[in-house]
Amino acid sequence: MALQYKAFDRMRHRRALEVARERGTASDFGAFGGARQCLVVTFKRSGEPVPTPVNFGLSEEGKLYFRCEPDVAKVRRLRRDPHVRVCPCNLRGKPTGPISEATARVLPEAETERAHAIVAANWDPASKLLERAIDRFGPPLAYVEVTPAG
Repeated sequence: MALQYKAFDRMRHRRALEVARERGTASDFGAFGGARQCLVVTFKRSGEPVPTPVNFGLSEEGKLYFRCEPDVAKVRRLRRDPHVRVCPCNLRGKPTGPISEATARVLPEAETERAHAIVAANWDPASKLLERAIDRFGPPLAYVEVTPAG
């Protein structure tokens, strides 16, 4: 997984960091329909934004969910500061819609099954193949729920 993250960091679109510094203008996740990835912006202690593209799913209630390893930096950052910015993007992190200010929380184990179903419902066939292969190796996963601030 660490190798995968390094590869994605190197191919990150330059616009991702530019947008990460902008305040959100959208009050909900209405512009996320049809997107498979979104840019999640977490913040370092210094206030510096860190944009990361992730696969996500949207619930009927308008909340966004994504999954990642529990010990990655974005999880540590959002545990410390739950304020995030999100916008739809492409695989490289190039924004394709408006930014929303939001609040994120790592879900407890009891809530992960529903979150998994929501995220998995947004996978395309290639993503299904990749994500199921990752699941077979059994890495620990954290699910994150993102609620729009507006």
